[in-house]
Amino acid sequence: MVTVETIGKVRRAYWVQGKKIRAIARELKLARDTVRRIVRGGETERIYERREQPMPKLGAFRETLDGLLDDNSKKPKRERLTTKRIYEALRDTGYTGGYDAVRRYAQRWRSDHASATAAAFVPLSFAPGEAYQFDWSHEIVILDGVTTEVKVAHTRLCPDAVCPRLPARSTGDGV
Repeated sequence: MVTVETIGKVRRAYWVQGKKIRAIARELKLARDTVRRIVRGGETERIYERREQPMPKLGAFRETLDGLLDDNSKKPKRERLTTKRIYEALRDTGYTGGYDAVRRYAQRWRSDHASATAAAFVPLSFAPGEAYQFDWSHEIVILDGVTTEVKVAHTRLCPDAVCPRLPARSTGDGV
C-alpha cells in the first residue's frame, strides 16, 4: 500500500536527489508504473474504493434472500432472525457462498428499506366521549436518517363547544 510517506520519499528521490525511476522502484520495492504515476501525478495520497461489490455466488439466490429479509422485517422485533440465521436458512436452500456476502447484502437491503416512512393521521374533530384521553406508546421514527424508537404521549382533546366543562373545584367554605 502506498502511503503519503512513501509518496514523499518517491518525489524527494526523483526531484531533489535526481534519481531515475528504475532506481527508486528498486530501492523502495515499488513497481515502476507506481513510481511513474506518483512522479507524473499531482496526488498526495492514493485511495482505492471498490465501485461495485461482485457477488457471483449470491446472484442466483438474491430473490430468495430478498424474500427471507422481507419476511424477517415484518416479524415483531423479538422474533426476528439474526443475519447469521438468515445465512443458515439460505444455505439450506443450496447456497454455497460465504456469510460475508450475505451480511453485506442484508446490510444494504436494510438501509434501502429503512427509509420508508410511516403515515400519521391526526383527527381534527372529536366526539364528546373522546375528550381528555391520554395514552403512551412507543413509535419507530426516522430522525436525521437514523431509525429510532421514541416514547410518545398521545393526548386527545375536543373543542369547547362539544365538551362539557368540568365542575369548578370547591374551596371548602361551602360555596
